[in-house]
Amino acid sequence: MRLFKPTKLQIVIILFAILALLTTYVFIKSPRIVNLHFYNELFANKQIKSAKISDGEVILYTDKGIFSIAKDGINISELMYFVPVDVDRRSNIDEIICLFLLLMLAFFCFLYYLKTKHVPSFQNNLLTSKNAAVEDGTALGNVISPSVSKLKFSDVAGIQSVKEELNEIVDFLKKPSVYQNMGVKLPRGVLLVGPPGVGKTMIAKAVAGEANVPFFYQSGASFVQIYVGMGAKRVRELFSVAKSNAPSIVFIDEIDAAGKARGGLRNDEREATLNQLLTEMDGFEDNTGVIVIAATNRLEMIDEALLRSGRFDRRIFISLPDLHDREKIIASYLEDKNHNVNVTDIAKMSVGFSGAALSALVNEAAINAIRRESRMVEIQDFLAVRDKVLLGKRRLVHYSEKEKNIQAVYQAAKALCAYWFEIDFDKISLVGNFTKELDKEIESKSEIMTKIKVSLAGIAASRIYFNETYSNSGEDLSKARQLAGEMVEKYAMGDRLLPTAGDVESILSFCLNEVSEFLEGMKKSLDLLVLTLLEEETLTKENIKDILSKIF
Repeated sequence: MRLFKPTKLQIVIILFAILALLTTYVFIKSPRIVNLHFYNELFANKQIKSAKISDGEVILYTDKGIFSIAKDGINISELMYFVPVDVDRRSNIDEIICLFLLLMLAFFCFLYYLKTKHVPSFQNNLLTSKNAAVEDGTALGNVISPSVSKLKFSDVAGIQSVKEELNEIVDFLKKPSVYQNMGVKLPRGVLLVGPPGVGKTMIAKAVAGEANVPFFYQSGASFVQIYVGMGAKRVRELFSVAKSNAPSIVFIDEIDAAGKARGGLRNDEREATLNQLLTEMDGFEDNTGVIVIAATNRLEMIDEALLRSGRFDRRIFISLPDLHDREKIIASYLEDKNHNVNVTDIAKMSVGFSGAALSALVNEAAINAIRRESRMVEIQDFLAVRDKVLLGKRRLVHYSEKEKNIQAVYQAAKALCAYWFEIDFDKISLVGNFTKELDKEIESKSEIMTKIKVSLAGIAASRIYFNETYSNSGEDLSKARQLAGEMVEKYAMGDRLLPTAGDVESILSFCLNEVSEFLEGMKKSLDLLVLTLLEEETLTKENIKDILSKIF
């Protein structure tokens, strides 16, 4: 049997026939543009089955056919209430398919031409250009897709106070209609602030898992691209997909990389990304159902525009775990390990460890037990690897017993003065400062002086208890000097309107003497606070109130 071998003319005719069929298909499938009156009739008669937002227009799917109307001409929220609305980040799929097929046809024709002309270097040139495109990044696309978190609050130990603050967010995501019917507006953004390793990402995943909603994870650094406009584009894509999957959670880790305060060294790409992020958060409607959770350990680096009301207006401070938190975290990590240790003993020897560090500590102890050829993890394994886990951490947070006493006196004095002088705070811990310390827009001279006294309280207590001063006072002393300097230089709160060389020293000396006299008179109360801080590692305002109520 003789095989059919088409001529060049026949090949051209076949290609034109395919092109005609594709063009006809596109015209048939293309939606018909309608006016607002026609749209209102469709909507009123409930003929719209579904809709899709694409490139500034809304595609309407009805029993009568497919229609198109400008997005800005209709009420999207009203349409979304009655029918499912999909957000298409792509151009019209039909045109893309046709264009792709046409390009493939043209490509094969070009290959056929090169083959007949005997151009051997074509393949090498093609491969070279493809590799260059990959290296340039233009041939690669990043697909943003949600994930489903199976993590629950019960799986994350040692964050009880954080769970209480996030419960209403979870409840809103589970039952948004209840809040919407009552006219309640929840925060659009929640900022998790805390040192590295305390579990900010795990907490965000747990919120998504509790609410059973899609979870979008992005690192702040992923928005900062070397190509101008790419960061802003990625922000738009992220929020577009999140809205189409609402209710959902967008989690931005290390947001200070993209939301760094503007000014100083100019970076147009970072500023464009930040501006787009601000615009997207402002563009939320009350019933969008998208909650943005971000994490940072450098709150001072974030642009103020992100922190204003209506954006990240709720901040949750996550401190290093205290004794009871560490016990729960260690117990959870030891569940699947054969051990013979007292969890409380391990918690007491790991002051200053974050959740991540505790995980590493337990894991290294298990490895050490295997190295000893033992089937059981014992206390000697933890002692053997503790310093190894601490390697690279600041030595300050690993206290000896003497250092614990010094730090307990220092921190308890600050907490007592803050409570007595009515400085607002949440709690103070053995290894960290106040977890909430709010600044007022307008402050009096006496209020600033009170802040200075609280900053100097630890120094005064160290002199009273040990007749000595220590290096743990560096940060507070710097803050006291800064406040005193602002008083005399910016606010004319010194002895004269114009500052003099001795004004700052005069204010600091006066405050130190005042707080020293106060602590001398409150030594019995301070003793009890020191003991409580050594045992619990955390002092809340309620703790101080209960202790003082027993004395006075």
